Amino acid sequence: MPDRKPPATDREAVEGAVRDDCYSAWSAHYYDDYYQGAGAYPPVHTDIVRGLLRAAGARTVLDAGCRPASMLRDLAEPGLERCRVLAEQGLPAERVWEGGVLDPAAFRARAGAPPEGFDAVVCFGVGADAQVLANLRAAVRPGGLVAIEARNQLVALFTFNRYSRDLFHDVLIGVSALEKKAADAGERAALERALAALDQHFRIDLPPERTGDASRPGYDEVLSRTHNPFLLRQVAEENAGSFSWAEAEMITARAFPPVLTSGVGSPCRGLL
Repeated sequence: MPDRKPPATDREAVEGAVRDDCYSAWSAHYYDDYYQGAGAYPPVHTDIVRGLLRAAGARTVLDAGCRPASMLRDLAEPGLERCRVLAEQGLPAERVWEGGVLDPAAFRARAGAPPEGFDAVVCFGVGADAQVLANLRAAVRPGGLVAIEARNQLVALFTFNRYSRDLFHDVLIGVSALEKKAADAGERAALERALAALDQHFRIDLPPERTGDASRPGYDEVLSRTHNPFLLRQVAEENAGSFSWAEAEMITARAFPPVLTSGVGSPCRGLL
């Protein structure tokens, strides 16, 4: 992988790379590629969000971390006033603004925003820490809906691909800690052999890494975090103030590990 990834501790550099390099390069074709295509991971979350908004009776919605506003393009609900979408879609300029989900200033009321807060705030595909949750809570009206989606780290137990390999190495086993504990070269070599044998069980070439071009990094080269859903709920309950956690739903677009479904087709697709 090209050495263009900002240091993990440099949050400002990471966010800048995501906003200015990665998503700006995708904006022209992201919707067609991921929302209109027949790819391996269809955007099943759009229908879920549509159902949540209908059930909540939401008339105004803010999509935080919307990127090219693909979800809002799909949520063409009658009577739904959408903010933070692209100017090219015909919204007035004052309805369009940029800002990071970690920046409280980005959530301050803008012209055209409901003064009491939005009926609903959605934050999908971005992930959430304590600061993000606080920002989302500040943007929604009392009694409103906050819907958060994060890439489920535990799905890697099911996929048998490079994400599974990373989960085993980094979380379940803790390879770095074991390497430090190795007493000598013999123990280190034995550990390497064991890890190599483990890796044989995973298709570490899948899914293909989403790289960029010579000037701009791709998604997997800047920021692609997953979350343990149980820990995410704990963060929400501990840091979200007046949030009332309603429910958590585990979603996968396939009913069978994707690396094993070649030639099987539609019977292996569906929501879990």
